Amino acid sequence: MTVLYKANMVRGAEWARLFAERAPDIPFRLWPDIGNPADVRHLVAWVPPDDIATTFPNLELVFSVGAGVDQFDTSKVPAHIPLVRMLEPGIAETMVEYVTMAVLALHRDLLHFINQQKQQVWREIRITPAKRRHVGVMGLGQLGQAVLARLKAFGFPLSGWNRSPRQIEGVTCYAGADALPDFLAQVDILVCLLPLTDQTRGILNADLFACLPRGAGLVNVGRGPHLVESDFLAALDSGALSGAVLDVTDPEPLAAGHPFWSHPRILLTPHNASMTTPDTAVDFVLDVIARHRRGEELPGRVDRTRGY
Repeated sequence: MTVLYKANMVRGAEWARLFAERAPDIPFRLWPDIGNPADVRHLVAWVPPDDIATTFPNLELVFSVGAGVDQFDTSKVPAHIPLVRMLEPGIAETMVEYVTMAVLALHRDLLHFINQQKQQVWREIRITPAKRRHVGVMGLGQLGQAVLARLKAFGFPLSGWNRSPRQIEGVTCYAGADALPDFLAQVDILVCLLPLTDQTRGILNADLFACLPRGAGLVNVGRGPHLVESDFLAALDSGALSGAVLDVTDPEPLAAGHPFWSHPRILLTPHNASMTTPDTAVDFVLDVIARHRRGEELPGRVDRTRGY
């Protein structure tokens, strides 16, 4: 009943140590040392190997090491094998930290001050109270709800938009495409935490930016293909958007000379807003394996019709 890990090898060594401590009866291997392919029952991967079905004939579970599965070609994972996205708490905790940092950076005009420092300019900017800065989150799953819970403490008016209805205390929730313009119309800082699907690809476009109040800020911690690059740059240059914090791009990494690198109103980070924590991720994987053995419902199981 081997567990095979195929992702970051440095963190993989931590996974191996933790499995040896917590589940010494379960063989654990690091790619490409797969051992006997017929023994592999559980695959933990960022990008899975090709020909999963023929390479691992007895595979029972496939885990994504991240919160999303858009990097998977799900057609190559046999339909009878559950695909599970990572729901361990470390991802949520680090995402909450990052989004809080990004929202506060936009709220307190940090991008302006960074540019003023480069120009040796000492000029104050009047502070806008948090109660007058509306923050909206697109995507109200585990991560979106965790972000909103933390932002409540600052006193921001909060709203959320989701494909399906949600009810969150202290948050005005909107659902479905028809409600999107009403959601956007009041949002001063927009946070994208959507999964990447055929429906959400390119959703951060000129039409969406036009629905926001002029001078709104954007935080994209979803996926790079959510953003239509030309529309985004035009919105920044016209003042429709005042600034943005981007943790994801398309492609990754960006080529040298790409305008995102040097744009004065973009803060760019290398897709590390959140990160799977081996200590808690191993516990999550072991719990899902145990639930699968007992025939129970699996947390994080991907609905392939939705893509998340």
